[in-house]
Amino acid sequence: MAISAALVKELRERTGAGMMECKKALVETDGDLDGAIELMRKSGQAKAAKKAGRVAAEGVVNFAISEDGRRAVLVEVNSETDFVAKDAGFVAFADAVTQRALVGDARSVDALLEQPLASGGDQSIAAACDALVAKIGEKVQVRRLVRLDDVRGWLASYRHGGRIGVVVEMEGGDAGLGKDIAMHIAASRPLCVTADEVDPAILDKEREIYRAQALEGGKPEKIADKIVEGRVRKYLEEVTLLGQPFVKDPDISVAERVDQAGAKVVRFARVEVGEGVEKRQENFADEVMAQVRGS
Repeated sequence: MAISAALVKELRERTGAGMMECKKALVETDGDLDGAIELMRKSGQAKAAKKAGRVAAEGVVNFAISEDGRRAVLVEVNSETDFVAKDAGFVAFADAVTQRALVGDARSVDALLEQPLASGGDQSIAAACDALVAKIGEKVQVRRLVRLDDVRGWLASYRHGGRIGVVVEMEGGDAGLGKDIAMHIAASRPLCVTADEVDPAILDKEREIYRAQALEGGKPEKIADKIVEGRVRKYLEEVTLLGQPFVKDPDISVAERVDQAGAKVVRFARVEVGEGVEKRQENFADEVMAQVRGS
């Protein structure tokens, strides 16, 4: 049967795929729109699988806080390039995933992927992700989900350039302080709030390293012990939020700034795009050739 331009247009609008791909699917299904969509979804899933081995280290970090302020989520969604990370379809997908994470109960990415992208919908997040891959031609990955549930204080937040997201649970203080603390966390990357939260095994390893360095430098054991403890204290100041110099006033620590306001930092979550991902290094010419070859 003849495939009308209007039918191709409707399929393009519903799938976001290219004109020729839509026309081909309609020809293969004798103009059956739903059948063409199913055929293209199958094709899209195959394309997504082909791209699964690529490195996706760009993307966005989103956060969402419930209306009652009792829970929050941070979600990292990755793409291969910064260009795609700014694409309207990619941004809409990341926003929808974040909202689903907030209203749902998933505690892992795998569980989140099984949930419907939209409330009451029948398309899972995994299927929507595959469809997006087919449309844009890049690997897309929901990489991380962080939840803050059962909040007893109040939540402050900060998002930097779409690449870093921070949510902080506070007690006392005000919105200005909360934003300052969230911005500090974004900039200074603390591992935890207090020294008590640092894994003892990590501290033991640091002591072992510092002691070996001191002894190798010819220091007597008693002196080496003092050097070790001094360096451990310095390490704790560097990795704990309360021990760090406050970014807006480096003459005081974050602990001193919080104490001035009669406040307390209960916990925080910080997510940055691409943390821990080994990025592939390519020059511009290589990237263009890779796209030309369709790899």
